[in-house]
Amino acid sequence: MNMLHSIRPRGSADTPVAAPLPRLTLVLGGARSGKSRYAEALIERRPAIYVATAEVRDAEMADRVRLHRSRRGENWQTRETPLDIAAVLREASPDAPILVDCLTLWLSNVLLAGRDVAADCAGLLAALRDAAGPAILVANEVGLGIVPDNELARTFGDHAGRLNQEIAAIADRVVFVAAGLPLVLKDVTR
Repeated sequence: MNMLHSIRPRGSADTPVAAPLPRLTLVLGGARSGKSRYAEALIERRPAIYVATAEVRDAEMADRVRLHRSRRGENWQTRETPLDIAAVLREASPDAPILVDCLTLWLSNVLLAGRDVAADCAGLLAALRDAAGPAILVANEVGLGIVPDNELARTFGDHAGRLNQEIAAIADRVVFVAAGLPLVLKDVTR
């Protein structure tokens, strides 16, 4: 499967044309699965908004952020938004797709800030339903391992699993990425 999902116009061998994006795409995968790179490739060369939810709190996270930034070209407008991604979705233009990377870090931020997780998730879902343009959301699939031995980790896993299910239910396309390979789980655009 071509990660770029591009098509070539008739009569042109070297000018890719971006395929239309679904209204809402959810890209799931494990850590270092290639999910972010896959989601970025869906945007191709379109002007787009990159919603970065990570907060740099140590050198390792700074390296991860640098890696992500280095892959993005000039067509990206970055919005560092650790908590209120619903506001970015509500303000967005229909002309520029939004890529949120990642929901899992956002959920961690919400929990660590002591916010009302249910209310923030409901606000996000409402903003996604009302978004003016296409949105691509990246999230970790955290439910494939053992049940954690502490309450905070179990609570986080429960919230992440429910959020992923709720977004998948309203998404037009859901893709699971493992070892850099995409597996389409849902596609109502075909």
